Amino acid sequence: MSKTAIIIPARYGSKRLEGKPLLKVKDKPIIQWVWEKAIQVASADMVIIATDNQEIYDCAKSFGAHVEMTSEHHKCGSDRIVEVAEKYPEIGYIINLQGDEPMINTDCVEQVIRLLKEDDTVDISTLLSEIKDEDLDDPNMVKCVKDINGFAMYFSRSKIPYERNIGIAKFYKHIGIYGYRRESLLKMTKFPQPEIEQAESLEQLRALYNGMKIKTSVVEYKAIGIDTIEDFNAFKKLIESK
Repeated sequence: MSKTAIIIPARYGSKRLEGKPLLKVKDKPIIQWVWEKAIQVASADMVIIATDNQEIYDCAKSFGAHVEMTSEHHKCGSDRIVEVAEKYPEIGYIINLQGDEPMINTDCVEQVIRLLKEDDTVDISTLLSEIKDEDLDDPNMVKCVKDINGFAMYFSRSKIPYERNIGIAKFYKHIGIYGYRRESLLKMTKFPQPEIEQAESLEQLRALYNGMKIKTSVVEYKAIGIDTIEDFNAFKKLIESK
């Protein structure tokens, strides 16, 4: 169980932008933009797209990707990834790369892998970036408070920490890429959803609630995630301007 796999969950039925993996920019679907970044990650032995949709499956096959069809009943991307990982017992490290991050920096993915491999106490790894000019009250921007060793203390859609004294705290937003040890992912997905996860709709809180250790690293990276048609149009404008 020593191989490292990047698994890209890609579902069709997004509430805010249905079918977004198949939306095209310069005749290339979003899922292909993500996959092409993933296969550039030198530390990854495998890149697998995991989908519940035949059209996405066929699309991924058409550009040469390794793709697996999964159940359409999964409640979250992690469950979809577990279904795929269980087919490959040789995978020891699993990177959950979102299928709507077409501009992901490959150095960021490498950093997530390093965080897992350099410390045996780490269950999950992920990335943060300092919030400088963004709207701290935006609930779509997940915030994180970390400890002195870089381990996550809490994630929230609210502004954390609360500023009783203004101008002291630094604020960090979560970049939605995760690295898991195989056994940690399998364990986490078997835990029931705690109330804090249900309230915030943040899956990583299940890991924290159950005492798992999430190691973070602060990077200089501005994520371009595609959640809405406005996000897609912004990405399209960016690419077409180059």
